[in-house]
Amino acid sequence: METLLLRPTEAAKQLSVGRTTLYELIAAGEIPVVRIGRAVRVPTAALRAWVDQRAGPAAGGDPTVN
Repeated sequence: METLLLRPTEAAKQLSVGRTTLYELIAAGEIPVVRIGRAVRVPTAALRAWVDQRAGPAAGGDPTVN
């Protein structure tokens, strides 16, 4: 079964970026999150969509999006 929500550290690892960078992307509204009480979780579907949106044409992303 696939994980529905990732902890920020798990999402950062998936993106190969640091935890601080991920929190900056979250604060800027770049990556959507789900808040459960005080916990912050990143939906895997939203993370994939974010990557796909930024992928180049070779990866099947929209070439008009930078």
